[in-house]
Amino acid sequence: MKAAAHAGVVRHAAALVFGCALAALGARSAQASVTVTDDGGQRVTLAAPAERIVALAPHAVELVYAAGGGAKLVGAVSYSDYPSAAKTLPRVGTNTTLDLERIAALRPDLVIVWRHGNSQRQLDRLRELGIALYRSEPHKIDDVATDLIALGTLMGTASQAQAAAADYRGKIAALRARYERRSPVSVFYEAWADPLMTLNGAQIISDVIALCGGRNVFANLAPLVPTVSTEAVVAADPEAIVTASAGATKPDAVLPSLAAWRAWPRMTAVARGNLFAIDGDLITRPAPRLAQGAEALCRDLDLARARRPGADASGAH
Repeated sequence: MKAAAHAGVVRHAAALVFGCALAALGARSAQASVTVTDDGGQRVTLAAPAERIVALAPHAVELVYAAGGGAKLVGAVSYSDYPSAAKTLPRVGTNTTLDLERIAALRPDLVIVWRHGNSQRQLDRLRELGIALYRSEPHKIDDVATDLIALGTLMGTASQAQAAAADYRGKIAALRARYERRSPVSVFYEAWADPLMTLNGAQIISDVIALCGGRNVFANLAPLVPTVSTEAVVAADPEAIVTASAGATKPDAVLPSLAAWRAWPRMTAVARGNLFAIDGDLITRPAPRLAQGAEALCRDLDLARARRPGADASGAH
């Protein structure tokens, strides 16, 4: 009788322990689940923070590293070269042509996509495979910080991501305070030379131009990257022409595409020598280094102000 009672007590205690263990496991699982909203307005939910990540754009790779998840990256696309550790990541194709079999073989629990560069058909296929997709498509300068924090949440690296976002926001705030209210400079941004293409007001570089007190002369065009004619640029008569290059502006070695504008010497940008090239890695990748690209552009537009007839040393009239 005593033995039976003792066995009953043991079974009851074991059941309690097992029940508590299940409850604890359930609590941990609930706490591990993470949800964010991506740049496309879609909710992205993971049962636990991502451990295997594939990034399908160079800027996305930079965001992951900055947000503290570099060790979780298992794949990237061509030209993913920053920071230096990114150069050794397995390649899964290019922005526009992805190796879906390679991506699937890497068993990612999160893929960061760039809708403007990646093929929608291939992205749909990844979604059909049940892989969680986060769309990174910053259109405003502040969206970079938003992406950092969202990715930090998905990767379980929130503290590092928040620190990176705060650092980035501080740099942007300093530039905004210094340049945003300066006299406007009309700007033509040359995204491509042949055919001649620019960016409209919804593209993040247009927001950088505004941050520096500039005005995108083709902000109202559609689509995001519209084709324009040389005659339209000449008619707009921008005070500065800006493009991206492999390095910073070199006054004695203007890019061929910029030098071509010298055929219109009466255009204000040409007459005043306001043909500027900015390191493409800094100005075209919507990641934390965009703050450096913005600083370079702001300096160039200030130089344009200083070259105005009657301007004082600060560029003001």
